[in-house]
Amino acid sequence: MSRALVAGMLITAALTATAQAQAPAPPPFATTKVEGTENVYIFRFGGHQSMFIVTPQGVIATDPIGLRRPAAKAYIEEIQKVTKAPIKYVIYSHSHFDHIAGGKPFKDAGAVFVAHRNAKARIDALKAPDVVSPDQVVDGKRNITLGGTTLELNYVGKNHSDSTLVMRLPKEKIIFTVDWIPLQGVQFRGMADNYLPDIEDGLKKVIAMDWEKLIPGHPGPGGRQTGTKDDARAYSVKLTDEGWRVLKAADPLAKRVDDKILAAQGPSAEVAAQAS
Repeated sequence: MSRALVAGMLITAALTATAQAQAPAPPPFATTKVEGTENVYIFRFGGHQSMFIVTPQGVIATDPIGLRRPAAKAYIEEIQKVTKAPIKYVIYSHSHFDHIAGGKPFKDAGAVFVAHRNAKARIDALKAPDVVSPDQVVDGKRNITLGGTTLELNYVGKNHSDSTLVMRLPKEKIIFTVDWIPLQGVQFRGMADNYLPDIEDGLKKVIAMDWEKLIPGHPGPGGRQTGTKDDARAYSVKLTDEGWRVLKAADPLAKRVDDKILAAQGPSAEVAAQAS
């Protein structure tokens, strides 16, 4: 290889690295309309994201994602840029505080909070001051219809928690579900607070549902905000791989985090456990 060629390659690499280093950081939060819809939006704050639906009679919002950050205020302001209709509902995806904390501004605005029955039991037991207790609970399935839009709330069993809801918009063929169907790779190193092999059964149920687009609780690589059934199928394959089965058997955290520890240590322990 000639010196000139090597020098050219080094210069190109240096320029590429410089350009990447100078690329502007994404804004702390942003709102995006879901492609192909008229009324479905994703609100992202940092590495967390939620879905909200705008109807003529009001807004159905999901997770406030406001643990130790001002996400709820920004979230409401972003909704109000789209519509002045009231926020009627806030639906919790599951019981983990990094997604559901910070909802008081929504409650003050008159929103009704809805979650799975197990999420309410956990929230009421831990009594975190920054987590609004749900007003209404779901057991197996419930539909919320507002302004001509129906949001289907489905409990498909234990997965990343014992309280996760799969929210489906039948007309738009969209689901929103958090922390257990990643867009790429696997969820968390220790798979904290997970129930196995229940996840595999739940994945089969979700894949069998009628939907085309997945909105997860965290963007994927490169900031990718939505996925497809191919992502769910790919994750299902990972879970059923023999090597993955060995990991499940070897790692005690792959079964679930001890509730007594989390209850004693409070909401920060939940977040730490999920990040482990």
